Amino acid sequence: MKLSLREVVKQFGAHTVIDRVSLEFDGAHCLALIGPSGGGKSTLLRIVAGLEYPTSGAVVLNDKPIEYHDDALLRHRRSIGTVFQAFNLFPHMTALKNITLPLEKVHGRTPDEARELAEGTLRRFQLLDHAHKRPAELSGGQRQRVAIARAIAIKPQVVLLDEPTSALDPEMTAEVLELIEELKQEGRDLLLVTHEMGFARRLADRVALLSEGRIAEFGPPEQIFGAPESEVTKGFLRRVLRY
Repeated sequence: MKLSLREVVKQFGAHTVIDRVSLEFDGAHCLALIGPSGGGKSTLLRIVAGLEYPTSGAVVLNDKPIEYHDDALLRHRRSIGTVFQAFNLFPHMTALKNITLPLEKVHGRTPDEARELAEGTLRRFQLLDHAHKRPAELSGGQRQRVAIARAIAIKPQVVLLDEPTSALDPEMTAEVLELIEELKQEGRDLLLVTHEMGFARRLADRVALLSEGRIAEFGPPEQIFGAPESEVTKGFLRRVLRY
């Protein structure tokens, strides 16, 4: 994955959420965004996903500038798999239908093609036995795995994960983190917002710590977690790693 952020700003009214963020990530598979709540991580991920417009600045993904107007954003969003913390599954549809619907309606697959892709992805994630269950009949970990399966089924250029385990208990968290690690080992490109510091340290090729809308530190995980240079990073890690 190649990702270039160039002086990206995002304001909501008078409030600046992303403040002149620049970053160059090239030649690796996983970038993790960490930092305190309200620091801008999820907003930045949504800008990369094309779900939020930057106030100013530029984003280039895999050498292609993201154009923030409707027609171009529709094409961009079709190439991105996004997984949210709250699953975002249609509650009245089965797991299978949650995956086939976007394949048919957004990506132009025939019903037979969509079903074949969906069943293959569910089988890959050990969910085929649950294909005809609705989200309420699944555990939290299973719901998140279905959401990841839906993101993967479209064959995206990159998968964006926004706090994918924050709504899960520890056992389900481990189940989902293992799946995400498998995806990286397969060579998939991931942009991950997470509060799981141990996971970010083990999985990420590069880590960016955002605080108050700015990148306080950016580098390999062994630097960020083992020898941080920024006082902001040191203070954040002292707080979150205390217990």
